[in-house]
Amino acid sequence: MTNILVTGSKGQLGSEIKELSHEIPSQAENDGYHFFFTDRSELDITDEQSIKNFIDINNINIIINCAAYTAVDKAEDDKDLADKINYQAVRHLAQISKYKNIKLIHVSTDYVFDGKHFMPYIETDTTNPNGIYGKTKLDGELAMQEVNPLNSIIIRTSWVYSSFGANFVKTMLRLGKEKEQLGVIYDQVGTPTYARDLAKAILEILPNIKNEKVQIYNYSNEGVLSWYDFAKEIMLMAKLTCEINPIETKEYPTPALRPHYSLLNKSKIKKEFNLTIPYWKDSLKECLKTMGEIE
Repeated sequence: MTNILVTGSKGQLGSEIKELSHEIPSQAENDGYHFFFTDRSELDITDEQSIKNFIDINNINIIINCAAYTAVDKAEDDKDLADKINYQAVRHLAQISKYKNIKLIHVSTDYVFDGKHFMPYIETDTTNPNGIYGKTKLDGELAMQEVNPLNSIIIRTSWVYSSFGANFVKTMLRLGKEKEQLGVIYDQVGTPTYARDLAKAILEILPNIKNEKVQIYNYSNEGVLSWYDFAKEIMLMAKLTCEINPIETKEYPTPALRPHYSLLNKSKIKKEFNLTIPYWKDSLKECLKTMGEIE
């Protein structure tokens, strides 16, 4: 039996992994997976001793770290907590994983880039985060690479949404039912990620992760669009009559700067793990069906 710790289990990605865990055949690697789903009330990953105790008691073999401080704007004034969760906790997980020979999958973000690129980002492109959130996530990546636990990877993703938690899709659906028109940013370009697709990908590649140095991979759905395009498609699929108007980033100022361009090149993860990634519209449709918004 392979014992898997999933942190941040009540977030979007953690919740999707939990849903999918019920569908995994009983004869998986080593005669099955046994999952331990935790959130901050059950395991404080900023406390190294707490992690050690949990891993020892439950004989953990794999960690999937979905926990993160993701309040991008709030992080500008809450640097210490963002640093504890996105950097220090990741260092703890990496150190323990190395000592215990535990496989570690850590989820990161497109915000490690400044968004000034003109080609889809590959894993080795220069990082340059704009704000505290991106900086603390990058610090976590660097700490993990420095400690370098065996058989461990970092997955950078972007624009995550799900039927769980708060996200852009849910916000657009709510506002689309309340308002006649909305202004949505058109000059930030990337690709959304349906958390269930990422969860499936993680579970699919899990048995095949074998590397001596920590590897970084990009993952989002296929395609390219702006937030404006995304909102338009949500309204169209959900048959909402709210009119979506394009606005520039400068018309919607936020405490933290967002990358204007965060398209991720997924060639590496697709090639190394023979992975097929769904197109963003197909995934959006699946999510809306799960939410009961469309048939």
